[in-house]
Amino acid sequence: MRYDSWFVPLATAFGLGRRRAGVRIGEGVVTVRLGWAFRARIPLNTIRSAGPDSGGVTGWGVHGFGGHWLVNGSAKGLVRLELDPPVRAYAVQVPVRLRELRLSLDQPDVFLAALRKN
Repeated sequence: MRYDSWFVPLATAFGLGRRRAGVRIGEGVVTVRLGWAFRARIPLNTIRSAGPDSGGVTGWGVHGFGGHWLVNGSAKGLVRLELDPPVRAYAVQVPVRLRELRLSLDQPDVFLAALRKN
C-alpha cells in the first residue's frame, strides 16, 4: 500500500498504518487489508481486468458505494481491478459487494506484472 508522507501519522493513529495494511498475491487470491477499515480476499479468476488508474481521488482511506471501492493512502500509484462475479469484502466490518477496487500501491507495475503471471 502506498502512503503520502502527510497521511502516515494520521493513518497510524487510526489503526490504518503500514503495519496493518497490505496487498498480497498468493494461493490463488489477492488479499487486501487496510487495518480494521477494509479487508478482501479476491480470487484471481474473478479479476476481469487490471491496469493503471489515472482517475483522481477525493479522499484517503476507504471509500465506496454500489460495488465501487477506493482503498488508498495516496493519490499516486493507483491501479484498478474490475471483478466479475462480484466478491464479498468488508468495509468497517460490514459486508459489501466489490465489483471494482482502486488501490494505491508502492509498486503498481510490479503488482500488475505479478497478476499477469498468475
